[in-house]
Formats: sequence, C-alpha cells, structure tokens
Amino acid sequence: MSHTTIDEADIDQDFRRYLAARATSVTGSLVATVALPVLVYQLTGSPGWTSAIAVAEALPYLLFGLIAGAVADRADRRALMLIADFGGAALLATIPVAWAFGVLTAPHVLVVGFCVQTLFVIFDSANFGALPTLVGKQRLTAAYSKVYAATTLAELAIPPLTGLLVAIVSPAPLIAVNVVTALASGLLVRSIVRPLSTPKDTADRRTTTSILADIRTGLAFLARHRVVRALTLVGTTHSVASGAYVAMLVPWADRVLGVPPSGDWRIAVLFSGWGVGGLLASRIVPRLNQRYGGARLALGALPVSLLCGCAVLLSTHWIAAALSATAWGAAYSTVVINAITYRQQISPDELQSRINTTCRMLSWGIGMPTGAALAGAVAMSGASPRTGIAAGVLVLLLGVIAAWFSPLRKES
Repeated sequence: MSHTTIDEADIDQDFRRYLAARATSVTGSLVATVALPVLVYQLTGSPGWTSAIAVAEALPYLLFGLIAGAVADRADRRALMLIADFGGAALLATIPVAWAFGVLTAPHVLVVGFCVQTLFVIFDSANFGALPTLVGKQRLTAAYSKVYAATTLAELAIPPLTGLLVAIVSPAPLIAVNVVTALASGLLVRSIVRPLSTPKDTADRRTTTSILADIRTGLAFLARHRVVRALTLVGTTHSVASGAYVAMLVPWADRVLGVPPSGDWRIAVLFSGWGVGGLLASRIVPRLNQRYGGARLALGALPVSLLCGCAVLLSTHWIAAALSATAWGAAYSTVVINAITYRQQISPDELQSRINTTCRMLSWGIGMPTGAALAGAVAMSGASPRTGIAAGVLVLLLGVIAAWFSPLRKES
C-alpha cells in the first residue's frame, strides 16, 4: 500500500513539473508569435516579408513531421525535448544580440523562425509519447485536459499583453522572454524523475529498423485503424473550419458586427471567446469521455460544433457573436482533446510519436492553412467575410456527415 502511494506522489510531482514546462514554453512561444511579425515589418515595411515569417514557421511541420515522429519513437524523448528547448533558446538569443549591435536583418529573423519551429516539431513529436509514459493511459485524458487548460490560459493572456508591449518597446528585446522560457522549460523537463520513454523498446528499434521503415510502420497503423483514420479525417475538416474563422475574424467583426480592429475593446472579447470555450472544454471532457467513450463523444461533439459554427454565421450583434464563438470554441476543443487522448490511449508506446505527429500534420498542419486560404480566396472574390467563414463551415458539415457514416458509429 505504501509503495503505491509513493509512486502516485512521484507521478503527481513529475506531472506538475511537466505541466509547468509546457505552460512556460507556450508562454514564450506566444510572445514570439506576436513579436516576430511586428519585428519583420519594422525592419522591411513590407507586408510580403511580414507574411513570409508565418510561412517560415508553418513549413517545418509539413516538411519534417513524419521524420520527427519516427526519430522520437526510437530516441530518448527527454533528450530530444532538451535539445529542442536549449537549441531554440540559443537560436532565439541571436535576435536581440544582433539587434543590440545594429546588424539584425529580416532574413536573419526568417531563418531563426524556421529553425526554431523545426525544433518545435522535434519537441512536439517527443512530447506526444512522453505524456502517456509519464502519467499512464488511465490518467491520460485528465492530464491532457490540464495541459490544454494551462496552455489555453496562456493563449488568452499573452498575445494581448505582448501586443501592448510591442507598442511601447521594440519587439527585438522581447524575444529574450522566449529565450528565458525555453531555458526554463528545458530545466523543468530535465528535473522530471520518471522516464519519458521506454528504454528497452527504443534500444531495440535503434538496432533493428531504419527510419523509413519506422515511418512506413506508423503510416500502416494509421491506414488500418479505422477509428483513428476517421478521427484524423474529421479533424482535418474541423481544422479547415477553424482556419477559415480565424482568417476572417477581423474583417467579419469590422464589416458585419461593426467592431473595428483597433481602438475598440470588443475585438478583444471576440478574440478571447474561442479560448474561453477551450477552458470550458478542458473541464468537462474528462467526465464526458469517461461516461460516453471516445467514439460516442466525437459523434456527439461534432454536430454541436457544426451548430455553433452556424450560430456564429447568423450572428449580427457582437454579444451574440461572442457567445456563439465561445460555444464553438468549447465544442471544437472537445473534439480536439478527445481525439488526441483517444489516439494516445490506443497507440502502442513504440508508435506514439509517429502516429500522433502524422495525425497532427494531416489535421492541423494541413487543415488550418487550407481553411485560411479557402476563406481568403472566397473573400477576395468580392464576397462578405461571413461567406468566407461559411465556406469553412460547409467543409465541417461534410466532415460531420463522413463521421456519422464512418466506423465511429460501430465503436460507439
């Protein structure tokens, strides 16, 4: 009895370190997300260069996701996470240093952004397998919900605060915040006592298989597991809808709701609604998952998400829009948390990183930019921003229909 109690206490303490590392890391990343585009624009005065930083940060997941997942399944996950944290800190530190010496250029910022995001792909791949190993699959949904809540809180608070700071000081010195948080995250990960990977399995895989063979194994699992395949497909359509909403939020608020993008506090309310919904989802998903199971919860949450998206489309007043967006954020986050934890619960430990990195690459990595591009193309054709959001919601409708005719129904 006492031995079990000690183990549980160790798990809780290590999870708190892990949770602090993730919240700290995300906080710094959000500072850079706001500061880097502003910095590039200040250096160049060019919208083209400014948009290039977003492209540079989006490419690594698509380029290296499959390889990173295979590497993370055969290597020591803690070591990869430390390399990513400490390496990212070193790269980011070059920006404020170059700025201080007056030699900072836009290409320098773009290269750092690309390399740091590449390191994030490595970190993320290792992280997918680290959490199930740390807390066990029985506690996974509750643990991931806490991580989701902590990172969502950061997403609510840090961007507006950083936006205020870049209006007062140069964005280059603010990158030092991300340097400090990356170092802190690395030290917290290093302090975790319990293993984050299975030593025997990783040693066996290093000697018996190639990277390409590992990638093929992960893709084969995804291809033959009908529920994971269905959740990934639906996740992609879901991400398309959210990408369209995010891309059109500012013009939609301005032209449809009469909320200008600057100088009006109501725009902050509209931006924060999605995050508030995510916090609500992080509290209710563990109970819903325990009661209904992953497949049934997905089937129920998807139509709710679709209805909330339609409510956003029909909103003509900012209060109704904010409430609808909050509800949509809750339904959307329910689908996301449920899908990720389901995959981690059914994936073998030796395939955790490959399966989850591939699924995120297909859903978020492809869905979000596709939705943004779709909404932008619709809006550029002369249609209302509302029509751009509607295009994403239509894709979500197709995903809901596909889900209800997929193996998810049999699993529920």
